Amino acid sequence: MISQVNRVVIQSQIVESIDPAATVITKMREQGISSLPRNYALVYEFLNTSDSAFIREYGALGVRPTQSQLDDIGMKFLPHHHGVKVVEETRERISDEMKGMIRLFRQDQATRQRYSDLLGDTSSRMSGQAASGSDALDALVQVLASATGDTLEKAEAIVRQMVDRASEMAQVKSELEEYKRLATVDPITGLSNRRAFDDRLSVVYRDKPSAARHALLIADIDHFKMFNDTYGHQVGDRVLSVVAKVMKSALSEDAFVARTGGEEFAIILEDASLDIARGIADRVRLVVERTSLKNHYEGLDCGRITITLGLCMASDAADAEELYSNADMALYVAKDAGRNQVKAFDTKLKLKKMLRFNR
Repeated sequence: MISQVNRVVIQSQIVESIDPAATVITKMREQGISSLPRNYALVYEFLNTSDSAFIREYGALGVRPTQSQLDDIGMKFLPHHHGVKVVEETRERISDEMKGMIRLFRQDQATRQRYSDLLGDTSSRMSGQAASGSDALDALVQVLASATGDTLEKAEAIVRQMVDRASEMAQVKSELEEYKRLATVDPITGLSNRRAFDDRLSVVYRDKPSAARHALLIADIDHFKMFNDTYGHQVGDRVLSVVAKVMKSALSEDAFVARTGGEEFAIILEDASLDIARGIADRVRLVVERTSLKNHYEGLDCGRITITLGLCMASDAADAEELYSNADMALYVAKDAGRNQVKAFDTKLKLKKMLRFNR
């Protein structure tokens, strides 16, 4: 029998593995870090990275680091860490441009209103002075002509300013589109990043009938820390890039591939049975295994790269969180079994994990 204390431990560990957000939030609270989106991204990366330099510098922050200290590390290790600031600044630019457009419209409206009032007043005066001779009428015509010219000149100036502001708005839109693209792309591998993966995984269960034919693969590069420690982070980044390229080449175009953090990758397959998904996972594994990492210019040979994969069918989970947790569970079983292999989730794996927690 499982004791009440052990049951609570098991439940908390399972919840934590299913909901990584809870782990991140807990860490932020422990350090007294404000709940800004970019801080969440930074702490998440710290908890999932194998980058020793990142771990060392972040670990030196201690309790209650300043926002400036956090941003310095974010800028150094996460190229798109300040995406939220970009959006905030862009929003302010849009707001300023919109306020400027409103001022222009009001100026134009006021100019037209003054001109309309002048036309009305001139018309009345012309009617009243029709018998006063041509001099009075000429004077009124001259006033009217001057006002008309001034009004047209102001209208043209307003139109020019509106065109300039419209051009600025188009530039802002272009920048936002580019940021939107970069915000979902991992800068090292060019694959989708964790944010894009979370969004894609969240829609799997929207259509329950079709969800059953989805599969999730989670892959880890074996002994990746050794590449970083032995050859440096530039070689480590090269390993990530090569693995991403090879994995992508071994998959069909409709497969969704992402780098989800550190040395971890994820693949979402549609319309696949367990046997098909297992076959695809093993094909990806073999293609990576057959790839050697060499730098012919420097004579550097890092040997062969291998990956370990965990697989779970969407039909074996109730929602996206459980699907990820189950695939992750299968991945760690495969690692315990010796790495460089594929393990598929089944209910026996979950039981084994719970029993291991209870030891």
